[in-house]
Amino acid sequence: MRLEVKCNVENCKYWEKGDQCVADSIYVVGLNGREEAASVDETACKTFEEC
Repeated sequence: MRLEVKCNVENCKYWEKGDQCVADSIYVVGLNGREEAASVDETACKTFEEC
């Protein structure tokens, strides 16, 4: 089963029309090496690759 992942970063090679992320897997990390995040602002997608 494929999970729908939304992304609006159009210059990522995994971005498709409709803000769809088509990467096989997604890697999200906490900023500054943290393993916990209090909000979305404290996270970053490491799957991003520029087109």
